[in-house]
Amino acid sequence: MKQTLARWLYAALLRLATPLYLLKLWRRGAAEPLYRAHWGERLGLYRGPAAEPGRLWLHAVSLGETRAAAPLIAALRTQRPGLKLLLTHGTATGREAGQALLQASDVQAWLPYDTPGAVRRFLRHWRPAAGVLMETEIWPALQHAARKQDLPLVLANARLSEKSLRQGRRLAALMRPAAEALSLALAQTEDDARRLREAGVARAEVAGNLKYDLRPDAALLARGRAWRARLGRPVLLGAVTREGEEALLLQAFKAEYRELPPAARPLLLIVPRHPQRFDEVAALVAGQGLTLARRSAWAAADKPPDAALLAEVWLGDSLREMPLYYGLADLALLGGSFAPLGGQNLIESAACGCPLLLGPHTFNFAEAAELALAAGAARRVADLPAALAAARALLGEAGAERGAMAQAATAFAAQHRGAAERMAARILQLLQPVA
Repeated sequence: MKQTLARWLYAALLRLATPLYLLKLWRRGAAEPLYRAHWGERLGLYRGPAAEPGRLWLHAVSLGETRAAAPLIAALRTQRPGLKLLLTHGTATGREAGQALLQASDVQAWLPYDTPGAVRRFLRHWRPAAGVLMETEIWPALQHAARKQDLPLVLANARLSEKSLRQGRRLAALMRPAAEALSLALAQTEDDARRLREAGVARAEVAGNLKYDLRPDAALLARGRAWRARLGRPVLLGAVTREGEEALLLQAFKAEYRELPPAARPLLLIVPRHPQRFDEVAALVAGQGLTLARRSAWAAADKPPDAALLAEVWLGDSLREMPLYYGLADLALLGGSFAPLGGQNLIESAACGCPLLLGPHTFNFAEAAELALAAGAARRVADLPAALAAARALLGEAGAERGAMAQAATAFAAQHRGAAERMAARILQLLQPVA
């Protein structure tokens, strides 16, 4: 009874919030037009007859999850040639990136808003054979409907922090049934698997982290290194920064190098996590009185213009070019780790051979952070002023130490690959025909 009431209240709140949800999407569509495309899919409304049944449905909500899904999808196709895929997303960047993963027989759609009617229409139209949710996705109404239909659901590359586990306990009447609806969770670490079991998942197995299987684009990496050689000065990267971090980074950068003329300072390269904040970060740079060059200003060119080479700060306001930025950088500061946000994916940096400085907050990638620290691929610092002081040393007289960190980063990333093949094999077992 308690669980039924929780689902009813959840559904009622979402129905009331639907106009606000649609308004938010429409407003985001002003900057990212894809948000205004395929509008009916957000409510589980489709034109034409129901789809051919039997596809494997994989949901990758945003760009990060879509990129992590790429090696899994490749492994699934290798192990099951002819596999037909339904790929769903929640963000424009995720859907755009997902287009590159599709083959001729695949289809792509928005995952609908998590109201009972929308998810029923979604499942009735697409009729998947099994579903795969990526990393942390929990959708109470969708998972309840899938369980009623005996649709196998897998949480792949699954992770669950202690904070999220505590939050789930406070909403146990809603969240525990959703966890129980999962047929299998393929966890990144043993700690993630343990927490998932405590949350209610019946079967949680350790399979590793798909992000180790991502290989950086070699052409982008080479381009970044070529730009670094042309610059002739060190490059410090603020990688995948979050709101609140850029202002503090700019202040710490100015304070650390205040006695040096601009030409004697390293180039500060900032790549924000969210595209809608590019202009905001550009304004922060201008507010600090620093000269700025934006990647978007020479996006059509193979190399930055001469004027950009003299700028104090570069803004990486482009998408899907992180290997270029890591190739360009001598050292990176991990975004999301200097504010209490849990950090971003540090594995891509390691795969590109770029050493890292981590802030105190890496709970979203706790094991990867500790492994990188133990391998010598990263160092932890207390805050951004400490990060700038450490960066100055590593970019200067401690260059040999930085080189050793770069070599350790490459070896660390290579050591932990193989999750994609393991996860694909377990997922495909759920698609085997019943004897």
